[in-house]
Amino acid sequence: MYNLARELLFKLSPETSHELSIDLIGAAGRLGLAGRLTKAPSSLPVTVMGLQFANPVGLAAGLDKNGDAIDGFAQLGFGFVEIGTVTPRPQPGNPKPRLFRLPEAEAIINRMGFNNHGVDHLLARVQAAKYRGVLGINIGKNFDTPVERAVDDYLICLDKVYAHASYITVNVSSPNTPGLRSLQFGDSLKQLLDALHKRQNELALSYGRRVPLAIKIAPDMSDEETVQVAAALLESGMDAVIATNTTLSREGVENLEFANEAGGLSGAPVRDKSTHTVSVLAGELGGRLPIIAAGGITEGRHAAEKIAAGASLVQIYSGFIYKGPALIREAVDAIAAARR
Repeated sequence: MYNLARELLFKLSPETSHELSIDLIGAAGRLGLAGRLTKAPSSLPVTVMGLQFANPVGLAAGLDKNGDAIDGFAQLGFGFVEIGTVTPRPQPGNPKPRLFRLPEAEAIINRMGFNNHGVDHLLARVQAAKYRGVLGINIGKNFDTPVERAVDDYLICLDKVYAHASYITVNVSSPNTPGLRSLQFGDSLKQLLDALHKRQNELALSYGRRVPLAIKIAPDMSDEETVQVAAALLESGMDAVIATNTTLSREGVENLEFANEAGGLSGAPVRDKSTHTVSVLAGELGGRLPIIAAGGITEGRHAAEKIAAGASLVQIYSGFIYKGPALIREAVDAIAAARR
């Protein structure tokens, strides 16, 4: 069924088909019908960050930026759902076209630029959803907020989403917001993490519960830089790291149509780079901080490879677009088989 749907959707422009898919999944979720579109994955509960996940396979941020289809994605069998990236104020993102398929490589290039309806809209959608599983909310900064004031935007979002999230992801690794990736390094990273941790402690006292913070990093750092980031995350008391976001590399898509488009590359070509980052993080963290792996999972065995490299959870995005909801069950089954 999904292969037929994909064939029809791929006749539309990537962004049009994306918006239509979100509308359809959202509608199916509101009607309680999304679960009928695929066979449910096996039960494989896991506890990470003090949270109980129905299974270790989640939806990565970026697919449902505004939280418009939370129930639909949950009913498809994801063990957790991450929405966003959301910013304090609504913003249109970068000029279109800004989303490109490279089907020969099972890849996508995007330069969306954090297009979203703003944090208040997202929270209204969260409150309307019936889903009570693990919900991650991914936060970022507005494009016109200077990098030196980025902390302000992250704190605004943190304050607003705290009561509604199971965990919160801090996106400092999108290549499509100018200057954002500079927040992954040195004093800029330390100042951001310290401010977030301080506010997290204050909010935990106010709400009577501690909502974990995860930091999402890029796959384009050197091993030495990745080790430095890992040390900073431990020192600042973060709760998890997500590895990885999209890559600026074009390795694996050379000479394909759209390969020279600006933006972040996701899908199969980023798989090995992302898994390597997971391995480096795992070696440095030594189990002291859980790793959520994302990047290039287009078959179930790729999810198991991420777990073997040191991840506790995995997330899919581009693989879902190319393979559909059956990939969720396939990934859960592969992880379960690897554990036996």
